[in-house]
Amino acid sequence: MRSVISRAMASGRGLGTVLVVSALAATLTALLLPVHMFDGGNSVANSQGWDDDGKGTVNTPHGPLTPLDRDFVRKVRLAGTWELPAGRQAQERSSREEVRRAGDHLIEGHTELDERAIEVGRTLGIALPNQPTEEQQGWLSQMNAAQGDEYDRLFANLLRRAHGKVFSLVALVRAQTRNSMVRSLASRANAVVLDHITVLEDTGLVDFQSMAGDAPPSPPGTATPRPLSSARNE
Repeated sequence: MRSVISRAMASGRGLGTVLVVSALAATLTALLLPVHMFDGGNSVANSQGWDDDGKGTVNTPHGPLTPLDRDFVRKVRLAGTWELPAGRQAQERSSREEVRRAGDHLIEGHTELDERAIEVGRTLGIALPNQPTEEQQGWLSQMNAAQGDEYDRLFANLLRRAHGKVFSLVALVRAQTRNSMVRSLASRANAVVLDHITVLEDTGLVDFQSMAGDAPPSPPGTATPRPLSSARNE
């Protein structure tokens, strides 16, 4: 670039040529810069409901492992850290047979997915969380504080909304992943999440109108939790 500018100046074409050459070089540099240098590398991921860890795609014996793949496995593990306790709580505290049945399905489904996610994480070298996020802990706290019908409705709507959000992530991973272990986990997660959505809706307590809103419904006197983030997704 220095030699180009020097020749331009030496040729007597003047400052105008130098400026043109410099502008072209700057434009080329901007085009070559990775998009993530401008938006953090996460804008597309966030719009699709997952988080880019910035580590790129790595090759494994089971196929390429992308940031989307890793985030999905982490979200499966995270789901189990709060939905398993929620399922046990529903069995113990609800007087509705339908809510207790939903709790039973949560326990059964997430026990299986938890084991699968841990195995995938161990095999593919994905570090997994061992406790719920602060947001998920807040949801458990809300349910802990609720009683009777208020508890049942909060349980059904919080869990239904969480499963609805992660369902789209499962479909995205199942459609795009080239890693055989992640694909197998996504296939099973798809069936489990759909089953959970079904039994939660079978309680008759889900407020479908609120599903179109930005936040899960809360009974009077409770804080409104934010939508599931990353969950960071089952």
